[in-house]
Amino acid sequence: MASSSSSRRLSRRSGGPPGEPRAIAWAYVAPGLLVYAAFLLYPLVRSIQISFYDWDGLTLGTWVGLDNYVKVVQDEGLRAAFTHALVLMLYFAVVPLAVGLLLAAILNRAKVRGLGFFRTVVFLPQVVAMVVVAVAWRRIYAPDGTLNALLQAVGLDGLTRAWLGDYALALPAVGFVGTWFETGLVTVLMLAGMGQIDKELYEAARLDGAGPVRELFSITLPAVRGEISVALTLTVIAALKTFDLVYVTTKGGPGNQTSVPSYEVYHQAFELGQVGLASAIGVSLTIVIFVISFLITRLVERGDA
Repeated sequence: MASSSSSRRLSRRSGGPPGEPRAIAWAYVAPGLLVYAAFLLYPLVRSIQISFYDWDGLTLGTWVGLDNYVKVVQDEGLRAAFTHALVLMLYFAVVPLAVGLLLAAILNRAKVRGLGFFRTVVFLPQVVAMVVVAVAWRRIYAPDGTLNALLQAVGLDGLTRAWLGDYALALPAVGFVGTWFETGLVTVLMLAGMGQIDKELYEAARLDGAGPVRELFSITLPAVRGEISVALTLTVIAALKTFDLVYVTTKGGPGNQTSVPSYEVYHQAFELGQVGLASAIGVSLTIVIFVISFLITRLVERGDA
């Protein structure tokens, strides 16, 4: 009895919550923190440090301050890479979100049989490595590939072209692969969110004369706001950091029409030997991803409030 009262007094004196000492809590989380610091924080800090140098990765680097960041802003090709990444957000995030919401709303309302099998099928692209997806779609888009063969089969020979070699259509072609890849993930997330909505809300709305569109905007969308936030965050990050899809399909071409920041990091560091500039691009991309993810979270929180 005396020992328990003394422990309570000790807890009050230390100003902390009752239970295990704070040192024990830190001991529990220390292994995870060490791994996180070793494989994420340390490389990030080193990248920031290297971004202030003109360095080829082999010889002694030269301090240049913010010159590399100035190049990121002033260089037309690098600005275009960031612009292309923002365009890919439309294909990776906005279009899949619209399509996924529509599909999930229809399936949730219609009570389709075999819904579990459908979820598995639409989610299947997520379990395939993006490199494999890129190789398959590169073959589909090839001049003698599946897409042109289908167009010829239906008499649309005039629409055939080298899709990944067309200056105007290369970026949309790459973006469409992202739409195909991300739509399944968004649909499954929306179905999971809609499955938790109380069915009585829909019944009450129908008694008041609400139609499918009214139900979607008045009941479904507010209820799945959290899932929308998760879907947008995941797909936006995927769009901004995409590398393997661009590398395998176009390598930034034709010209630099499909170059993106992640590919420019590889191109500048390993092909041109400008490691400092590549680090500046990577740090800038990290900041852009953080800002956009923060804005998405804040908008959703404000909507909940």
